[in-house]
Amino acid sequence: MKKYPLTYKPYGTSALLIEWPAKIDAAIIHDIIGFESVLAWEAGVADTVIAYHSLLVLFREPFDFKTTVDRFSALYEERKEARSIKSKCWHLPVCYDPQFGLDLEELAASKQLSVDEVIQLHTTSKYTVYFIGFQPGFLYLGGLNTQLHTPRKANPRLRVEKGSVGIGGEQTGIYPQVSAGGWNLLGKTPVDLFDITKAQPCFAKAGDCIQFEPVDFTTFKQLEKEVQQGSYELKFSES
Repeated sequence: MKKYPLTYKPYGTSALLIEWPAKIDAAIIHDIIGFESVLAWEAGVADTVIAYHSLLVLFREPFDFKTTVDRFSALYEERKEARSIKSKCWHLPVCYDPQFGLDLEELAASKQLSVDEVIQLHTTSKYTVYFIGFQPGFLYLGGLNTQLHTPRKANPRLRVEKGSVGIGGEQTGIYPQVSAGGWNLLGKTPVDLFDITKAQPCFAKAGDCIQFEPVDFTTFKQLEKEVQQGSYELKFSES
């Protein structure tokens, strides 16, 4: 089992920031998730927050930095094998119709690809969920095909519709709520990424994966209706 050099930093009086090598890597995020599952059982730990290559541990009260670091370092080194992590691959329907994919043709032309080729590249990849943040339900995804890497727009839109799927730099993602945004828009999903009425408001978690599945406009409208009525069930497979 690969071990990484970790850095420990105090984060105020009641939190500890643990950092892995600073890169976006599926092996690192799974190592973070595995270590988080160990620390969650430690006395005094109130909560944890995962990011691309770090783990923030929040304590119920002020903690002793050296004692805690010594303890956590030993726990990390003593791990003989990664705990089995149950993860899911969520299949999200996306409609790449021109009325949703406002930047699809321009992006395709800039890459010397056809629109169909862009859609195929975008829907072939499986994207790892690294963490959730920025907005409630905003999934930070890794795994975008390098052929589709595209800089964010120089002039962001003041309004991007909820469910819009886009590309910004080396990332693809979905806008969970209406907001301003500078990503290149490819399509739209009818699925709610964050529902406060549910026990688990966001269906995905760090370590899960996302795969986009293209649907036509008629199917999109039908799925949108099912989502609004509460009868839609998002498909997933074990990963």
